[in-house]
Amino acid sequence: MGTNILAPGGVPDTARIDSLAVDIAALKSRGIMPILVSSGAIGFGVRALGLETRPHKVEMKQACAAIGQPELMRRWQSALGRGGLTAAQILLSREVFDDRKSFLNLKNAMESILELGVVPVINENDSVCTTEIGDVFGDNDSLSAHVASKLEAGLLIILTDIDALYDKDPRTHPEARPIRIVEKVSKEHYVSAGEPGSELGTGGMATKLHAAEIAARAGCRTVIADGREPGTLIRILDGEETGTLFLAGPRMGARSRWILSARSRGSIRVDEGAMAALGERKSLLARGIVGVDGAFEAGEVVSIGGDYKAVTSMSSEEIRAVQGRHGRSVKDVLGEGRREEVVSADDIVKEDSYGKTHQTR
Repeated sequence: MGTNILAPGGVPDTARIDSLAVDIAALKSRGIMPILVSSGAIGFGVRALGLETRPHKVEMKQACAAIGQPELMRRWQSALGRGGLTAAQILLSREVFDDRKSFLNLKNAMESILELGVVPVINENDSVCTTEIGDVFGDNDSLSAHVASKLEAGLLIILTDIDALYDKDPRTHPEARPIRIVEKVSKEHYVSAGEPGSELGTGGMATKLHAAEIAARAGCRTVIADGREPGTLIRILDGEETGTLFLAGPRMGARSRWILSARSRGSIRVDEGAMAALGERKSLLARGIVGVDGAFEAGEVVSIGGDYKAVTSMSSEEIRAVQGRHGRSVKDVLGEGRREEVVSADDIVKEDSYGKTHQTR
């Protein structure tokens, strides 16, 4: 649920939050376990501080988030409480998804919350992020997709202030027509997506397309629909033609999805022979490495040749020491018991241009 839905123009829309809470209670009554990813903290903070526009400096964004998040949560607790529901606040940072142990802890906690019948209300922890807020998840569209993917949700619904994906930007092309079903997101969809349209929000249609791609990798469908219309959630679940439906793709394994979604801690440059071997679903060996960028430890996610992401079995320092070496000479440098294999084929995921991805084995 975007800022334009919950706080259009920076003004909290209590009636809309109440309406959405009624729909969420109806979903719960059907046995569905909803998870909310709610924008609005910075927008609520901007309003509370009397600012005319969304600030650009990271420190001011963090201050607005710190001020606005409690108010946002209070409104959700109040609205959901009137329907007999209990809300749980969960603030996430990108680091939780980058570290697999932290992610698994989050997953277990979320499952416990859902088993208790509680509704999780998730937002990015903007107030403590040290990275530029626009460069962490960047928007709650991406955050919601990562949550849907990691928790293996069946459906992701993105509520926004436009009623569907269009073949052209409807704000500048009155003749634009809505697209009701998308089997697979393409370059053409991004071209027609247009630019972000809000001072208080960070997302645009392009971020929603990317979110649909992330969800599709997990076998999760996505619907982008107008959250300003009462009853939108119910109509979607009733199968009515509402918004744009993005079909799910083949479900990738959980580990592969984690590798793909985690940020690369560095990169490994390889020669043509190594790239060809990766394309044949083989492991990456030291002999094919020509360079290393960044500093990382064994077990962290790295980029390989710009086309792959993987979990490396060596640190950046170790790789630099053995790059270009063959067989026995790797053991001579690193010691007995060490292999020439820098990355196992099982830990390599190929990433294509528009989000299409697949594990190499």
